[in-house]
Amino acid sequence: MKKYKRLAKRKLRNIKLLDKYILKQVIEMFIMGVCVFTAIIFASDTFITLIKQISKFGIPFKVAFIMVILSLPSVIVMTIPMGVLLATVMTLNRLSLSSEITVLKACGIGLSRIARPIFIFAAVMSVCSFIINESVVPVMTTQSKNLALWALSQKNIPDGKRNFVFKDTSSEGKLKRLFYVGLSANDVLYNITVLDNSSDNSIQVLQAQEGKTSPDGWDFQKGVIYTIGTEGKILNTTLFDDSNVKFGVDLSRELEKNVAKEMNFMNLMKFIRENTLDEKKQREIQISLHDKIALPLTTIAFVLIGVPLAITPPRVRYNRGFLFSILIIFAYYLVRALSISIGETGSLAPILAAWMPNIVLTMTGTLLYWRKVYTIT
Repeated sequence: MKKYKRLAKRKLRNIKLLDKYILKQVIEMFIMGVCVFTAIIFASDTFITLIKQISKFGIPFKVAFIMVILSLPSVIVMTIPMGVLLATVMTLNRLSLSSEITVLKACGIGLSRIARPIFIFAAVMSVCSFIINESVVPVMTTQSKNLALWALSQKNIPDGKRNFVFKDTSSEGKLKRLFYVGLSANDVLYNITVLDNSSDNSIQVLQAQEGKTSPDGWDFQKGVIYTIGTEGKILNTTLFDDSNVKFGVDLSRELEKNVAKEMNFMNLMKFIRENTLDEKKQREIQISLHDKIALPLTTIAFVLIGVPLAITPPRVRYNRGFLFSILIIFAYYLVRALSISIGETGSLAPILAAWMPNIVLTMTGTLLYWRKVYTIT
């Protein structure tokens, strides 16, 4: 009896060593995968956004770069499933090529037992991805939005300068507004004159003793607004003590795209209930709501399809793990883009649009996993 207990303990200890051995390789490949995929996304989509913010909206480079850094958590949420898939396929593919899986099977350890620590790791990463998406991403996205509004409102006004002029032009190069400031000191503007030429039917001239910029627009104190017609006649004169004018580029449409990222799941549900949105916007936000759960669970679906594809047939003597990972990721995001686009048009229910990629991955992965683990010896 004692002999059997010792054998059982030794076997249990060997199994734990096997789990640690597999997890060590998976974690190393996972870290490398997240770093690689994050760098790829940053080098393509994110830096294109950076250039767009600088050229189109006139946001200073330093501010735009900080906004890009603030978008890092949302990128990591996307790259966590990619990293887990790469780690799964590369690790098991290497074990298969070195005949370690064949040896483990000869010892009575099946593929499902070998893959168990990988599934546990994927589940943990799925939870971590959900937590980051629910707690960190909304805060960072809100900070990025506020920073964009602040940078836009500042318009690069130099502090401590006297008698300077700057202009606001359209995308075609047409003069929209001309600003004259007598003095800029301690974030307060003095003796301001604004020539507003943005309207085709009239010209407005604003004069104010004091003013300052803010994310909500330009705040003026103690001034007057003259509205002049095309024939040179003064159509209207308005005196004011305090006035807020939204000069500059309108970022509202651009920033509305991130409204779902600024909220966690519960807050977004509340936002949908309490706000009356147009049909198209309603569908987009509902898809984003379901995607907050679907995207983290993609990690487990990736492992389900990655495990059987990682086992290399005996005749293949090269590591094809990286190629398989890229192909699976490409197929997933292609299906994701198509399903979300169809969902936004109303042809597919929002919940199906968000979950369709996971459904396709899970069904395909379950079929391949069953064939590899239970029907192929």
